[in-house]
Amino acid sequence: MENPDPKSITCAFTGHRPEKLPWGDNESDPECAALKNRIYHVCRELYERGYRHFVCGMARGADFYFCEAVLRLKESCEGVVLIAAVPFRGQASSWGEADRARYEDLLSRCDRVAVLEDEYSDGCYIRRNRRMVDVSSALMAVLAGGGGTKSTVDYAMRRGLELIIFDPRSDVYVDIPPRFDLE
Repeated sequence: MENPDPKSITCAFTGHRPEKLPWGDNESDPECAALKNRIYHVCRELYERGYRHFVCGMARGADFYFCEAVLRLKESCEGVVLIAAVPFRGQASSWGEADRARYEDLLSRCDRVAVLEDEYSDGCYIRRNRRMVDVSSALMAVLAGGGGTKSTVDYAMRRGLELIIFDPRSDVYVDIPPRFDLE
């Protein structure tokens, strides 16, 4: 069997931090639990369609949910590779103790950690997000408003990725097939 193009089996993830999610930091909220479950089931669907590489930006909130869903997937599915795309060394240095501990635990369980810059600089999060999109053929997103998540979804749409968008306030997600420009 031929080895597939890595991009064709890679899904990236973007999502909001707790401040933009309806439940904030309260992950015991039923809506948060339902979203986490939906993320896991879509990861499983993608696995069944041949996706094996999953790229996460490792921010607090929705990125953590995605990372944990892929780790759960790895327990029962062979060949899953979880890649942490860290925008800069020390990404979690200003976070609270619990978030830093969770981040370090998740990082330690990733198959690969790609640190894109040595230190924080203006635009490093944007460059991280674009790099994740550039190496992927699908993008999952928890989208509850604007900001970097919306910019990443817009960039992925322009690049023709398959988009799977979760509204954190809804039980459904929107699956947007890739757009093909006929030029």
